[in-house]
Amino acid sequence: MKVLLINGSPRVNGNTARALKEVADTLAAEGGETETVWIGKKPVRGCCACYTCASKGLGKCVFDDDIANQIIEKLQTADGIVIGSPTYYGQPNGALLAVWQRVCFAGSAHIKTKPAASIAVCRRGGSTVAYQCMNMPFEMLNCPLVTSQYWNITFGRDEGECDRDTEGMQTLRTLARNMAWLLKNLKRDDAVPRPANEPWQPMHFIR
Repeated sequence: MKVLLINGSPRVNGNTARALKEVADTLAAEGGETETVWIGKKPVRGCCACYTCASKGLGKCVFDDDIANQIIEKLQTADGIVIGSPTYYGQPNGALLAVWQRVCFAGSAHIKTKPAASIAVCRRGGSTVAYQCMNMPFEMLNCPLVTSQYWNITFGRDEGECDRDTEGMQTLRTLARNMAWLLKNLKRDDAVPRPANEPWQPMHFIR
């Protein structure tokens, strides 16, 4: 029962890291194993729509000069996924979006069908939009979204301030217990297999 946590904040010890630690500690208490990856502060690439990863079946992004492919590699052994980000202008951190979009496209085989969750950290407003934005790729990749007693959001600006958001911290602990419960049930010998997906029928509306 291994869960990969991705810290999408440029601050290694900021409130996003604290929120993810609350999840990690609770998962550990439930018998889970976690690993947290920080995207860092170095420049990252956005997807340039070259399609090389798909057309050549690489299973990774053709650009190997940032953390995207390292995340794809770690996803191969993960049973569940949690991504976290601060809220900037009502959106997740742009660096996280740039990396995560490439990870989801090039490494989709290692994300599909895995239980997943997002956490938005916010000073004041915009968190629900950022939270929804982070969830949308999971919905496209057939991932069961792990929910909680409320949206997975916690509030704070200065380092460690989200500790004072007692309901937010409780929400994250509930999220972690729900993730552990789901993963344990999926690993049961009598677990019902996933239904087979229909072949994809892509279309657009330009004639």
